[in-house]
Amino acid sequence: MPQEPSELNRQESPGEDESEFAAAIAAAERSLAALKERYTQIQVDRQRQAELGHRREEIRQSARRNPLPQLKEELRQIDRELESIELNLESSLFSWGSIKQPFWQAVRFGGLGILIGWLLKSYVG
Repeated sequence: MPQEPSELNRQESPGEDESEFAAAIAAAERSLAALKERYTQIQVDRQRQAELGHRREEIRQSARRNPLPQLKEELRQIDRELESIELNLESSLFSWGSIKQPFWQAVRFGGLGILIGWLLKSYVG
């Protein structure tokens, strides 16, 4: 029985399939390493955020009892660092890589739906 050309191609290039599989595994490992690194950074940021929050409350209580310019300056620095940490934590939730595929799928299928709607409208009306 004759074999189909696609079957011949598969039999002739098993190394190609293995190299694609190896590349996919390498990409998955890189993604996992990046995810682990980001998770570690988020943990460090959350811990630092909690420490700064406690320190800020201590300074506020001290400033109420004895308002010194040094305490006010330290409080401003802590607030700036907390804002920076919050921005880093928020950016971990939304990145272009995480929403790229759903975004393009919505564009593709939304555009397809509009096109089909126009075709049906022109056909009916």
